[in-house]
Amino acid sequence: MSSTPKSTKARTAGAFDIRNIIGIVDGTFGVILAVMGLFFSSPAQLDKAGGLRANLIAGIAMILVAAVFFTWTRMRPLVVPVAPKPDADVSAT
Repeated sequence: MSSTPKSTKARTAGAFDIRNIIGIVDGTFGVILAVMGLFFSSPAQLDKAGGLRANLIAGIAMILVAAVFFTWTRMRPLVVPVAPKPDADVSAT
């Protein structure tokens, strides 16, 4: 059995965890780059990059990094300590 009392509940940071915010920003820019790489690559851009669709590759990499951040958040959530309630019996002197 666990030695922790059941009256204390752990809270997680949820949407305010910085890893979620980084994942959202990184994933958004990754999707934008991937779309730009798929549909808006000009021949001049392909010549500059040596025939590679650099925006597509960078976009896919950023989407994968965002997925790692989201997975990390789900596997190891940030636990916020709950402040104890002050006792009503204690008088301030």
